[in-house]
Amino acid sequence: MARERQHDAWAAFGVALVVRLAVVVWAHARFPAAGDGKYYDFFARRLVSGLGYTWLWPDGTVTYVAHYPVGYPGLLAAAYAVFGASGAAAMTINALLGAAGAFAMHRLVDTPETDGGGRFCPLGAALAVGLHPALVSYTAAVMTEGVTASLLVIALALAGGAREGSSWRVRAMLAAGAVMGVATLVRPQSLLLAPVFGALAGHRGESETGGIDRTRWRGAALGAALVTAMALACVVPWTARNCVRMHRCALVSLNGGWNLLIGATTPDGGWQPLSVPSECATVWDEAAKDVCFRHAAIGVIARAPFAWVLRAPSKIAMTLDTLGATPWYLHESNAAAFDEHAQLALGAAEAIASRLFLLGALVTVGRLRGAWPLLRKVAAVLGAAAALTLHGWLGYVVVALGVGLTGPRAMGRAPAMVVATAAVILATVLVHAVFFGSGRYGLVVAPFIAGFAFVRPRQGGQWGAGGLRG
Repeated sequence: MARERQHDAWAAFGVALVVRLAVVVWAHARFPAAGDGKYYDFFARRLVSGLGYTWLWPDGTVTYVAHYPVGYPGLLAAAYAVFGASGAAAMTINALLGAAGAFAMHRLVDTPETDGGGRFCPLGAALAVGLHPALVSYTAAVMTEGVTASLLVIALALAGGAREGSSWRVRAMLAAGAVMGVATLVRPQSLLLAPVFGALAGHRGESETGGIDRTRWRGAALGAALVTAMALACVVPWTARNCVRMHRCALVSLNGGWNLLIGATTPDGGWQPLSVPSECATVWDEAAKDVCFRHAAIGVIARAPFAWVLRAPSKIAMTLDTLGATPWYLHESNAAAFDEHAQLALGAAEAIASRLFLLGALVTVGRLRGAWPLLRKVAAVLGAAAALTLHGWLGYVVVALGVGLTGPRAMGRAPAMVVATAAVILATVLVHAVFFGSGRYGLVVAPFIAGFAFVRPRQGGQWGAGGLRG
């Protein structure tokens, strides 16, 4: 059976890769980099040319930059160095990582704790990730969100492998930390999840007597520290570069003040072209300008704190209601090749798939073991009702809260996939409640919700220390 399940995982990888490569073949000559993708492609070309992470101004001046995170341009530069700089090379990187995410999802759901559906559940979870319209179509986007989603799933799969108590446990946690380091360089807020994934890798549930084993909780703390330290070790060289080149020790990028100001000044907290405050108009240094933007944003928030807080639901809604942004991206890249009708059709496909997986995830919430079973079932029904309306974001919040309502003991016994899904949702909600909202930022939630919908406990069993006790 183990060999059959491995075949299933590789089959899911193959299916995911084939459909993504089909997108590459269709899109690479039609859709040049657009939006932020123009900058990622530009920086990747300069990196592969030996010009460093720098910007070339119209007057010929070259300056070091750190506004955009370096991770994705670095991945593109590696591909460009081997295959040449092209849209096809960039999209192929997206395709390979997306397919790897499908494979990793199979390994996450294929555990002794979640074999209630036999081979069907892990295979279904992997194919859900491999064929999700929002994830597949985003292969054509030279953007970071799809890559980040895949890296997070891969890191969690490595952490999950460590949690199973394999002989290579420490190496698996170090590998998970390294992948989280790359994810942080691609999208800095990914670092928030490193201690969570590490704790999941180090924690081993309850003792056989049913009480909490303190050594297991110490293992969780050590796992969190190890994975986070490894992630930071991957990031620190870039931080040191910023200290020297940017005259400010930014962890990864210099856009926090910019993003905070957008969310503080736009009417609904969504992205709009930023109106530069007068006090920042003559600040030219990139690091100093970001500091100026941050101070301006804090001033706006301090003058109307309640208005800023009340804008949070709108920000969360625009982030989670429509996961992904491929319709916008393709239209922005080449409106003639992807018109308004195509936008509507793809957007509808993405929305329908996302809501169906959300409904499946809410069913899983209702079936989880643990405390407050009736309350969780009621919450799942309410979340499902929201998922059928324009307020689908409430359903995602219910998934996270439903996991929390199982209680700390049940969460300690649950598969890594269960707790991690709640953590990814909550991290996304918190970050974009503070900064600004956009559908493409919710894309990191998509593979976790799709996989979570296929989590099924063994019939008649309950989450156990080393698996399920039937």
